[in-house]
Amino acid sequence: MPFIINTPEEREEMLRAIGAGSFEDLIKDIPEEIRLKKTLDLFAASDEPQVRKLLETLASANRSTSDYVSFLGGGAYDHFIPAAIKTIVSRSEFYTAYTPYQAEVSQGTLQAIYEYQSLICRLYEMDVANASMYDGATALAEAVLMAMNVTGRSQVVVAGKLHPYNSAVLKTYLEASGHNAVIQNELADGAGSLASLAELVNESVAAVVVQQPNFYGCLEDVEAIRDIAHAKGALFIVSADPLSLGVLAAPGSYGADIAVGEGQPLGNPQNFGGPYLGIFTVRQELVRKIPGRLVGMTKDRDGEDGFILTLQTREQHIRREKATSNICSNQALNALQAAVYLSLLGKEGIRQVAAQSTRNAHYLAAKIDALPGFSLKYQTPFFKEFVVETPLPAAEIINAMLEKRVFAGYDLAAHHETGLLIAVTEKRTQEELDSFAENLEAFIA
Repeated sequence: MPFIINTPEEREEMLRAIGAGSFEDLIKDIPEEIRLKKTLDLFAASDEPQVRKLLETLASANRSTSDYVSFLGGGAYDHFIPAAIKTIVSRSEFYTAYTPYQAEVSQGTLQAIYEYQSLICRLYEMDVANASMYDGATALAEAVLMAMNVTGRSQVVVAGKLHPYNSAVLKTYLEASGHNAVIQNELADGAGSLASLAELVNESVAAVVVQQPNFYGCLEDVEAIRDIAHAKGALFIVSADPLSLGVLAAPGSYGADIAVGEGQPLGNPQNFGGPYLGIFTVRQELVRKIPGRLVGMTKDRDGEDGFILTLQTREQHIRREKATSNICSNQALNALQAAVYLSLLGKEGIRQVAAQSTRNAHYLAAKIDALPGFSLKYQTPFFKEFVVETPLPAAEIINAMLEKRVFAGYDLAAHHETGLLIAVTEKRTQEELDSFAENLEAFIA
């Protein structure tokens, strides 16, 4: 969107129209101590070619996964994105992130969302999927609020190792609503302790949450966790990597009441962390409590298929006390990219991506584990991520590997833990895996 400056005369006209004497009147509620008192240290004014050259120079300092071999994970993954996706979603009739309201002029977008919902339901083996949420973290938090709304209970228990950032978002949501979360701290070889979990879950717990695979990449015993949750009348919420479902059981197959996830791996670039999309699915009995919106298919008066916003349970559309969420939009363009990705790859393609990622990850893990001074931190089965104990701080390895044009992984010191979290996708070649392991030999004491 271009920047269109307002003239002094236009500003005065706008101020008069809203009854303000000056611009200062508009910001009088902002405390003086937090206002910027100095001028911004900006570059001198210049012509467009020079400004463009400056911006390109600044941008060239970035290191992207297009230029470096990436073993970064922890929630955002370097999966292959077919070129056809960008071609399709860049079409003018699709290229908007805005959510349709008027069905009669939004049939194409509504149909695309309907197809997304249908594909996600098949992938997760759940009954209903909404039109998407903002991202995986907020989808999880909304799932917990929904569970509390359904059960009338005020506590949630997080089983196993949830992504720390998701935990932070969840706690923020719950603090604002007067509820609280109990994070299971006792782990057994990288996964949650079932004995510890059983002691935490009681009749005041609305839901038990589990991430599958968990933050360390380890697989949780989801069926045992389900049994513990349901035994106390709590809902079972699963946050699942969508691509893992090519080789792992889908949440619906093992009794999830609500299943959510981060949709970035489904054809969405990493983009410095966003925008992404939150996947949100439920079993049929809970459809009336789902946040966000649902697109449905109907027949028009001529008997032709038509698409409509079937359900929008938020304050704008229903009485405030009956609203399930204040979510007012969805990531329509990102959801479209996910739908195109799933359509292009199909069931067998998704299985192959997941299988190749798994094989690559286990191949590299075995090679690293064989290096003196390096070892797998956990022996629990994993999907495409694993934690490695290193002979020197992980940060030193990460910084040194940048010289090799490699993103070596994620330093768990950011969460006051030891280890290097390494993610491996189907993009990594045999040569890249071998080269990475060989480069690690330089760090052997």
